[in-house]
Amino acid sequence: MSCKTLLIIPPFTQLNTPYPATAYLKGFLESKGKEIVQEDLSIQLFCKIFSKDFLVQIFEEVSLLEHIECIDVLDFADEYLNIVDDVIAFLQHKREDLHFCDINYYPHGHRISRLDQASKAYRSLSQLDKGKHLATLFIEEIGDFIQLNVDEFFSFTKYAEQIGTSASSFNQIATYLEYDLTLIEEAMLDLLDEFIQQHSPHLIGFTIPFPGNLFAALRCAQHIKIYYPTIAVEFGGGYCNTELRSLSDPTIFQLVDYITLDDGEAPMLRIIENIEGVAKIEDLERTYIEKNGLVVYQNKLPNTIFAHRDLPAPNYENLFKGQYLSFLDIINPMHRLWSDQEWLKLTVSHGCYWKQCSFCDVSLDYIGNYQNTTAEIFVDKMAKLMYDTGINGFHFVDEAAPPKMLKAIAKEIIERGLKVRWWTNIRFEKTFDEALCNILAKSGCIAVTGGLEVASDRLLQKMKKGVDIAQVARVTKAFKQNGILVHAYLMYGFPTQTAQETTDALEVVRQLFKNKCLDSAFWHRFTCTIHSPIGINPEEFDIEITGPGFEGFAQNDLMHNDPKGTDHERYTMGLNDALGSYLIAEGLDEPIQNWFDFDIDEIGISKSLIASALAH
Repeated sequence: MSCKTLLIIPPFTQLNTPYPATAYLKGFLESKGKEIVQEDLSIQLFCKIFSKDFLVQIFEEVSLLEHIECIDVLDFADEYLNIVDDVIAFLQHKREDLHFCDINYYPHGHRISRLDQASKAYRSLSQLDKGKHLATLFIEEIGDFIQLNVDEFFSFTKYAEQIGTSASSFNQIATYLEYDLTLIEEAMLDLLDEFIQQHSPHLIGFTIPFPGNLFAALRCAQHIKIYYPTIAVEFGGGYCNTELRSLSDPTIFQLVDYITLDDGEAPMLRIIENIEGVAKIEDLERTYIEKNGLVVYQNKLPNTIFAHRDLPAPNYENLFKGQYLSFLDIINPMHRLWSDQEWLKLTVSHGCYWKQCSFCDVSLDYIGNYQNTTAEIFVDKMAKLMYDTGINGFHFVDEAAPPKMLKAIAKEIIERGLKVRWWTNIRFEKTFDEALCNILAKSGCIAVTGGLEVASDRLLQKMKKGVDIAQVARVTKAFKQNGILVHAYLMYGFPTQTAQETTDALEVVRQLFKNKCLDSAFWHRFTCTIHSPIGINPEEFDIEITGPGFEGFAQNDLMHNDPKGTDHERYTMGLNDALGSYLIAEGLDEPIQNWFDFDIDEIGISKSLIASALAH
């Protein structure tokens, strides 16, 4: 028999563009003659929720509650109902009427009523962008109302994340799966029914990139097993690849038939062939199954190798239906790239060419297995996707795009005369000098993101980042001088990081913004993961792993003691408050002490550290 496969992106991932995993698999599997269809359940559910018809149900259910949160939304219910469909159409670029830019068009709920229209950041927006921001606040007010009154798990880009994160045991998840369905889940399963009736699949594969996708996918699998027991179910994606590598509890296999690890091409192909009767169960690769009540990792060796350079272009068929939305939640030109436009996602190289950072999961295939391609092959894929979709914006989703490849790709784009816009993640290497940044800009590069991390030379060396502060300053300035936006990933709480190093890091960040090296940044609290060098050898980094105990299901984030480090949590609010001001070019001349409500040590680095680095 021929196996028809339906690939699904579960709620909730991105609202502005498709998560690319299903498109990658569809492109590959169709090249092998398989029948593949795909659906973005995430965006379709979101659009169903934020519609007049569905909000009527929401308001009716909430009105029966004794205690109602965000009562202002219910007070303005008629106003929300009257315009919600039009506001969504505006965010989907289907409407551009000027009244969307008028604050008085919207009910003055708990977010819009707090908007500071006199702020420099808001006044700097174009009229259309003001409309986008107001429309985003309007939708967020409804989202707050739903989360507080209807479904505590609801969020725009995740669902029940707290259940999926570090779920060492499946027991709690199983308990939640016994609860009655919420209105949100009922709507999700109605859409799933529509997909199944439309496509009649034999196999349904769910990509689960993040913990916030797991529970929704499990709800779908539960529904499939009850109402469509002949359909096989497969789980794969980033969550499985990182958190389920030690899976031993068979309970999940009451809902799922296959769980695959690492690149999905070969495992999915073998599963389809097995269903078709072409391959035996022993031929499966990197796939968990259940046998006689036990979890079995079926992995025929040697694995089938499909080289990165030989993979076909992703196939986005059926994903771009005019439903994706351009949100403008944070008024920052760099931040909005994550939420404001449709991007075609491509990977320049598989894995990371550096693969040394001690906090990173370098032992896993998606980072440790580095493979390259050629500029000609890569730009061929770009051209094909532009032709197929009519979209010319690209997000290269590498762990760290190699400078030599980016240079070759940029030259190829320029030689072909392609009109594209692209952005990517990099390491702030000295290779990115003025000349290279100029070539990248001419090819259509509009932004880069990279890790400054702890902004401390001692700790950068300890984490084997391969960069130092002065180098980061010069590289970021080279990008900025060529009109390329720059975002820095920041980290605090790294093992042995002292109070002095934490506040000094904030001073480094202040100087980088002051010297116009950065457009945006974000603080991440250090998390020790089991597949990183720190997680594997914690004693080398002077920390002690304290849990959690593994109970057969997920295993990734580790709790730890850091006896040589400071009380990292104490600095969270100050770091974020300062950065929030720097993002809108405010507070750049304030002393670092002003951001903390407790005394800090005198800053231990020169006030001209970054300026001096840029002068050399």
